Amino acid sequence: MTVLHGALVVLRPTVTEDVTALAAIRATPEVRARWKGGDDLEADIAANLDDPDCHCLTVEYQQGIIGMIQWYSEEDPDYRHAGIDVFLEPTVHGNGLGTDAVRTLARHLIDAYGYHRLVIDPAADNTAAIRCYEKVGFRPVGIMRQYERGPDDTWHDGLLMDLLATELTR
Repeated sequence: MTVLHGALVVLRPTVTEDVTALAAIRATPEVRARWKGGDDLEADIAANLDDPDCHCLTVEYQQGIIGMIQWYSEEDPDYRHAGIDVFLEPTVHGNGLGTDAVRTLARHLIDAYGYHRLVIDPAADNTAAIRCYEKVGFRPVGIMRQYERGPDDTWHDGLLMDLLATELTR
């Protein structure tokens, strides 16, 4: 994977040296509420780096680490698509950096890998994330009822969103 340059952010392959900074971001209450993880967030992130099906990129802004974006794929030719997940440091929310990171990765997945469809699945009540993804061109597909267990140990709805290559807002 090469380094990707967005209008505002840089996405580069995540390395072991990034794990501590990324775990600190994942530990913030705002991110922790949306990104489930065990008690050892560094181990969780390191496990993602070791997973051959998960492609992790560190999000940098002004030479500092502000989060991580990752993607996975379904390669069965009849269902081929890629999915995206992202988290950013809460202090940078609302500045267009998430939109730029998602757009930059989506453009790369479409142009370099030939994916015709991308998916993302925010919590149904995460209106800020949903707005961010809509700016890139993602559209709501439907509610996935009781989709994931939250930190409060209750089930929460998710929103499946997808983006066709022709719908990407470049």
